[in-house]
Amino acid sequence: MKKIVLFALIISGITFAQDLPQNPEPGKCYVRCTTPDTYENQTVQVQITPEYRKLKIVPATYETVTEKVLVKEASKKLTVIPAKYKTETVTFLKKQAANTLKVIPAKLGTGSEAVEIKPAFAQWELGSPAPDCASGNPDDCRYWCYKGYPAEFTTVGTQTLVADASTTSAPIVEKSATYTKKVVAEPARVVEEEIPAEYSTVSKTVLVKDSYTEEVVVPATYKTVSKEVLAKKGGLTTWKEVECSLVEYSALPINWNLGSATLTAQAKNIIDTRLMPVLANNPGTKMEIASHTDARGSKSSNKDLSERRAQSVVTYLIGKGVNSSLLVANGYGETRLKNRCSDGVSCTERQHATNRRTEFRLINN
Repeated sequence: MKKIVLFALIISGITFAQDLPQNPEPGKCYVRCTTPDTYENQTVQVQITPEYRKLKIVPATYETVTEKVLVKEASKKLTVIPAKYKTETVTFLKKQAANTLKVIPAKLGTGSEAVEIKPAFAQWELGSPAPDCASGNPDDCRYWCYKGYPAEFTTVGTQTLVADASTTSAPIVEKSATYTKKVVAEPARVVEEEIPAEYSTVSKTVLVKDSYTEEVVVPATYKTVSKEVLAKKGGLTTWKEVECSLVEYSALPINWNLGSATLTAQAKNIIDTRLMPVLANNPGTKMEIASHTDARGSKSSNKDLSERRAQSVVTYLIGKGVNSSLLVANGYGETRLKNRCSDGVSCTERQHATNRRTEFRLINN
């Protein structure tokens, strides 16, 4: 694959070398030219608007009539006469009869009771040795006695019930009182009164004839348009000798308004006197229009502004009859400054103005 690409490049280089001008003279400049396409003007009828129906609306017609209308319906007025009251005295039981009770406490006497705290018991006990015992053993000549002991008692003081607790009662008499209350002597009642209806006269608009449409046929309209028709196709022909200064960028001294890409009358006059003669004297050559800005502003906005300015010049030339295939518009923005006045560098207005320029040159077609 690499060998095939290398071969193609060699063939392309050979072909380009064979396409160079024959017998060029030292110190002269040449550009490759093409014969321009040849056009002829023709006129055609273009239908601008089709035939169509136009509907005319005839508005509805009305008349005014008067009519008696009810503005307030008949009704009734109700008057409420309040009830009348009288005062009565009512006796009521304020406190019911009852009894009061008095407690007589229980009466106690004194007594005693013997309590056995240790029962009677008996046990064997060893007596003293006999005085006339001849044995030297102290346990000899002694006797055992089974000795009894009586029970032990203690006396505890006690109380006895002489008379149990009881109550005595005394009666409490009932009490009465009175209060006053209002009772209805004459109940409330409603008196009914008739209120008659009210009427008024109104004017209203009634439909006599509804709206309708009338149809009108609008004929089609046409316009005669001149158009260019390709009569003969141009193409690559030969190399043309041109002034060497024309293949280098030359200034096109257009003073653009700030931020504008619109050609003034003065700018159009400069194009007519500077560019049109160059194109007329070098038929078939291709021209580049290049526009530049200073470094102030953003790079993207400067790029856009320079492209629009270059295109404005190209559009004007096309309007003057120059073949669009022979024109190239390039906007370089702030990428090709002619001095040191880049972003962040302090420069005078005159130094910035050097970078704001529009140029042209002849290039290969």
